[in-house]
Amino acid sequence: MTTHPTYAQLVDLPAYVEQPVPMPFEDINGHLNVRHYIGIASEGLDESLVELGIPQMWPLTDGHACFTAEHHVTYLNELHTGVAMSARVRLLGRSERAAHVLVYLLDETNQQVSCVVEEIFLHIDLSTRRTAPWPADVAERMDARVAEHAKLPFEADTSGSLALR
Repeated sequence: MTTHPTYAQLVDLPAYVEQPVPMPFEDINGHLNVRHYIGIASEGLDESLVELGIPQMWPLTDGHACFTAEHHVTYLNELHTGVAMSARVRLLGRSERAAHVLVYLLDETNQQVSCVVEEIFLHIDLSTRRTAPWPADVAERMDARVAEHAKLPFEADTSGSLALR
């Protein structure tokens, strides 16, 4: 059984995409529509990658990109229209061409974890549209972040269905 960290354990990680849940994102069930969880988590991940040397304009400025290879999404608590939310990112590891991450969507209003998005993403050289080794400076920053996150005082419980190869 997977045990996810609590809101209190995650709240000290940097917050990304801090915003209220917008009304247009609500579905007929009165909560955030399933398609938006991954979009918000993706935006949070993108924001966090800027600190690692991967600017959001990387495809245009350097001819590099990050493509998602796999997701695993776990829904824990509903996110309702108007509640404040944020994304918190834990980098688990990287290989020569890929990285493994957990993105936690937090309900800041009710102080609970709403969703966990586990992802494998790849470094892409846009000139060939194929995977390529991470640039050395990015790899170094990723390794430092992985080491930092490995010291967090809670387990990085994953789905068990995704892994770096």
